Amino acid sequence: MGFFDDKQDWLNEVFAQYPDRRAALMPMLRRVQQDEGWISPERQEEIARILGITATEVAGVMSFYSYYQALPTGKYHLQVCATLSCAIGGADELWDELVETLGILRGEVTPDGLFSIQKVECLGSCHTAPVIQVNDEPYVECVTKARLHALLQGLREGKKLEEIALPGKVGHEVHVRGEEVGA
Repeated sequence: MGFFDDKQDWLNEVFAQYPDRRAALMPMLRRVQQDEGWISPERQEEIARILGITATEVAGVMSFYSYYQALPTGKYHLQVCATLSCAIGGADELWDELVETLGILRGEVTPDGLFSIQKVECLGSCHTAPVIQVNDEPYVECVTKARLHALLQGLREGKKLEEIALPGKVGHEVHVRGEEVGA
């Protein structure tokens, strides 16, 4: 059974917004990503078939946007901004700390299924570098090793980002769609 087989109403709504079906690619990718946590080759093929494009075109769009995952992710997918401002602010050291602490590399998931990690391009908060985004929701700014470890511990305990006490408040704490939370 395909992912979209029981989502015909949703597809009809999307296609109503995008008369050229090919333009519905990103909403379809987002839907699969939200529901399954990643977009498997089978889902890529299904989307391509529905839209009348090639799987290579689907993969091309996915490779351009860091949000779309072609590999399984953990419950908490941590994206570390690796662009200049974050690199100057210590993102490389944070990445190394994540790799050492979690014992995984990009594309791997911790044995408990909780964490996966990825370096990404700019998350748009250069003034509060370095920045980490958890899943596709809030991002954590001004990350230090202490804040990173507090973040990991809070996530292990099942806390929501805004419930995690991060040490050494610098700038904003956590943003949810542009609104400051917990500061």
